[in-house]
Amino acid sequence: MTAPREEPIALYIDADACPVKEEAYKVAFRHAIRVLVVANAPLMVPRHPLVERVIVPAGPDVADDFIAARVSRGDVVVTADVPLASRCVAAGAAVIAPDGRPFTANSIGMQLATRNLMEELRSAGAVTGGPKPFSPRARSEFLSALDLAIVRLKRAGFHAVPPEAR
Repeated sequence: MTAPREEPIALYIDADACPVKEEAYKVAFRHAIRVLVVANAPLMVPRHPLVERVIVPAGPDVADDFIAARVSRGDVVVTADVPLASRCVAAGAAVIAPDGRPFTANSIGMQLATRNLMEELRSAGAVTGGPKPFSPRARSEFLSALDLAIVRLKRAGFHAVPPEAR
């Protein structure tokens, strides 16, 4: 196992359709974690030294490519995008869906296969429904999963932003 890197933990949010940005900010502020909110359109973000708004050009997968190119072991990514999650898991990051479901090396293959199957069914005209409505329970499970991911990283030797940089 390699030693933790020098850079502090970063939380990347795939923000275009993320329903848990406010919850992510709260957890990040409590742990003094840098937050990068990545979107292809301007979004409102808190004015806080730990938050950076990153606006990427419009286009398919531009935000995903930005995140995947920068993320590494010791970072956390919040996304519902399974292909992006797969790329981030491969880079060693902790990846969490907005409903709190973790994407892991053990689960990502099946999650990708399911996503691809559903996409094929939809393109063939099958009515597959959509995602479940976002519930308070999902929000709560996300908060717990994000907090747990950050605590695990800190226990593994990764660190928060130093006080002088906050």
